[in-house]
Amino acid sequence: MRKLILGIAALSLASCNNSEPVNYALFKGSIKNPNSKSVMIIDGNNKLVKTIEVSDTGTFSDTIFDVTKGYYSLNDGKEGSSLYLQNGYDITMDLDAKEFDETISYSGEGSDVNNYLAQKFLIKEKAGSTFKLYGLDEAKYLETMNTLKADLEKSLDNVDSKFAAEEKTNLNYEHIGNISQYELYHGYVSKNKDFKVSDSFPNVLEGVDFSNEDHYKSFDSYKSIVSTNFNKVARENSKKNGTSYEAEAIAQLKELKSNVIKDDILQNMAGQVSVMNPNAESLYKGIMEISTDEKFKERLTKQYNTVLRLAKGKDSPAFENYENNAGGTTSLADLKGKYVYIDVWATWCKPCKDEIPHLKKVEEQYHDKNIEFVSISIDQAKDHDLWKKMIKDESLGGTQLMADAAWGSKFVKEYQIQGIPRFILIDPTGKIVNSFAPRPSDKKLIELFDGLKI
Repeated sequence: MRKLILGIAALSLASCNNSEPVNYALFKGSIKNPNSKSVMIIDGNNKLVKTIEVSDTGTFSDTIFDVTKGYYSLNDGKEGSSLYLQNGYDITMDLDAKEFDETISYSGEGSDVNNYLAQKFLIKEKAGSTFKLYGLDEAKYLETMNTLKADLEKSLDNVDSKFAAEEKTNLNYEHIGNISQYELYHGYVSKNKDFKVSDSFPNVLEGVDFSNEDHYKSFDSYKSIVSTNFNKVARENSKKNGTSYEAEAIAQLKELKSNVIKDDILQNMAGQVSVMNPNAESLYKGIMEISTDEKFKERLTKQYNTVLRLAKGKDSPAFENYENNAGGTTSLADLKGKYVYIDVWATWCKPCKDEIPHLKKVEEQYHDKNIEFVSISIDQAKDHDLWKKMIKDESLGGTQLMADAAWGSKFVKEYQIQGIPRFILIDPTGKIVNSFAPRPSDKKLIELFDGLKI
């Protein structure tokens, strides 16, 4: 009944007087061999705009109100495609999910634009993957990228003229971004870290206005160019002046004329206010001085207070009564008097398992020293037996514990663990030495141990 009502609503909306402005877009279609029971529409900031249910027969229909004109992505949980939306569009999409990119097609108002985007992907795919192209020599790369840009512009011939004009601007920024990154990525792909482009290589960044607010809001390709250039200038100034990247970034931000760009870069830099960053304090103070967004500053202060709680010399968050594979339970308090090197891991985590041989070597090297090696699994309760089996199969040493609530464990949350493996070093009195300690595979770990005379 709900699906019938949705269909009637869509039909009713579509029959309104088209001469009057509308504040919605209609999106419907049919999917053969669907990968899931819904499709998601996601905006340029990676925020979910709409989840649309797909029926058992593969059909869907919904209305998206107050559409901000621009580029979106469509995702069915397994694959995705670009999408362009604006108020007034009435789009019908058809595809076979087994051949997603090759079969996707649109009809209705706005179909010309979206059929172009589907074709754009195929043209790019035919040209080759980004990293494969960066492996080409200089002349061939420029020839390939110029041909690609011309082919994409040619495919705009039968598309709405207003969109075509915008998309040509977008394509130009995409082209500039690709060309400007060639030196860096060719060096990476060719494993020649000293690679430099020739003097005749075009300087595509020359003449680019890095403060165009309208383009920053409209084109991810332009935003990427601005962000990349900002970071490059900050790094270069840091090296030249012998200062920190953070200090140069803050100085650069103070000179930015565009508040839109400044605020967005500040938001992105906020993630670097972290226990991993030795310059977190100066960065925090710099952002607080510049930003005028009180809610953002409030969130950042809360984040910074967490950084302070996890700083060297602070009392470590504790775990209590974690199941010990050897029997009984273990708490952090039971280990006082020794340094405690903690490995937070899970049986499903490949990078975690890659560290096991290195961890065994370190454990063997320090087996008679004043240090306890503790591995805390954050596997789900359903994988308890798998945890026990891996300990046995891999002959894992040290103290093997299982957290009480996986990712939701108090210890995990208080240490703000969002990715694993994560290594933590605590001193004999229960204070933090390093809340992001080096991995066993990193020679800096032994240097740290030696410095502490463990």
